[in-house]
Amino acid sequence: MKKTTVVTAAAAMAAAITSAPAFAQSSVTLYGIIDTGVEYFTHATPTGGSVARMPVVGGGDVPSRWGLRGAEDLGGNLKAVFTLESGFSASNGALQQGGRLFGRQSYVGLSGPWGQLTFGRQYSMTNWGMTDSNIIGAGGFGGLASFDPYLLAARFDNDVVYMGTFSGVTVGASYSTGRDSSTAGNCPGQTGSDFLACRAISAMLKYEGNAWGVAATYDEQRGGAGATAITVVPGAPGIAFTKSSDTDRRYQLAAHLNISSVRVGAGWLHRLVEGDARSAKVDIEYLGASVPYGAWIFDAQVSHIGDSAYDANGTMGTLRANYNLSKRTALYGVFAYMKNSGKEGIYSVSASSAVPAAPHPGSNQLGVEFGIRHLF
Repeated sequence: MKKTTVVTAAAAMAAAITSAPAFAQSSVTLYGIIDTGVEYFTHATPTGGSVARMPVVGGGDVPSRWGLRGAEDLGGNLKAVFTLESGFSASNGALQQGGRLFGRQSYVGLSGPWGQLTFGRQYSMTNWGMTDSNIIGAGGFGGLASFDPYLLAARFDNDVVYMGTFSGVTVGASYSTGRDSSTAGNCPGQTGSDFLACRAISAMLKYEGNAWGVAATYDEQRGGAGATAITVVPGAPGIAFTKSSDTDRRYQLAAHLNISSVRVGAGWLHRLVEGDARSAKVDIEYLGASVPYGAWIFDAQVSHIGDSAYDANGTMGTLRANYNLSKRTALYGVFAYMKNSGKEGIYSVSASSAVPAAPHPGSNQLGVEFGIRHLF
């Protein structure tokens, strides 16, 4: 009798374990990128001197980062998800994003057939809208952050984000109750009874087909008491942004086309800033292409900014070659040339760096970088 009881109990336990995975399956992935190199700039100081250095931001081609990504199957096609992602500088080990431990992403939420709803520090829809069309990228050497530093860090604190994809159409929206909690940004949220202070919203409608895609996004940030001035031209005095009625709005259209293995991307970003006592209007356009050839990937992009409010216009051409040593490791070289025009044109090909090598107003700049990138 005792033997029968033990066998029966063991069978019942085995059956319970067999039926449990639907409620116990979970995974955590450690991932990251280490990217750095050596860069050289002409006209890199107000007196016209040149500079050679290692990148002083997260990386040269793409920003360095490491992170943890996890999911738990809750059953019924419902999952709990989270991401913790930290940005750092490979040249000196320093944290990026204002010294935050998980400054790139830090969120938790739920995912299902209806989409994904997450809470925490997350990307704006501006970032997701240009992912496929912006060939060079925003944060790397010679990227669009040279014209608009926000594109290097298009993300918000205290953010609620929804994204869902249905038959190739992706719908996204975000709402932040306080867009920047860092000491440098100083816009953490509501002040007194002012519910609009430091608010931020973004929205996206995107279609991805077999050979082409198109996206439209809207992004709005509000000012607040003590908030940092809004940068319009990197290195130039910003626009005071201390009232909740102040707005910084970006409208974006982006598209890409795949022709065999070649990708062509283009986009337009229109920005309107209404500050305490000054306003600005900015237009950025870009056109690029990416061509793989064996172990090589060749990229090229031309971008332009028009900013009459500051009399600062710029045109930048960027060429990049990546050689894949393996699926995880690549060597690369980047060549970028910035042509500034206007009395306040001080755009630099290095403006995505924490320490831009800004030229003298109106002067041009040539930059070259060689580096190595490893994914894990």
